[in-house]
Parts: sequence; structure tokens; C-alpha cells
Amino acid sequence: MNNPLMNIGMLNQLRSNPMALLQRAGLNVPPNLNNPQAIIQHLMNSGQLSQAQMNQAQEIAKQIGLR
Repeated sequence: MNNPLMNIGMLNQLRSNPMALLQRAGLNVPPNLNNPQAIIQHLMNSGQLSQAQMNQAQEIAKQIGLR
């Protein structure tokens, strides 16, 4: 994902329809999970997201000013 325009497009999709983006990425998230923390916890508990991936995502979020 080195293309900045692709990153912006994915960010916009994440904002508008996060569940669709997660499904497109091949992640399995139950529909009853409706908050980011619960979704992240589920992904980590089910082995779909590692701590290293989470750390990287948090770093990227900081770099683009999301946190």
C-alpha cells in the first residue's frame, strides 16, 4: 500500500463503511460488534490481527493525524 491515493481512498471507505472494508480485506467480524474497540478485540482474540499489526496501524493513524 505505497500509493497515497489508494490510502486516502481506503481511509474514506473506512470512514463511510468500515464493515465493508473489513470484509473486503477478508476479515471475519460478527455483525453484532458495533464499536471499534470490540471489533479490534475480536480480531486480536481470533488471531486475525496481531499485536504488531495493531501497533503499525496505530502508528499510521498518528502519522495522518487520526489520534
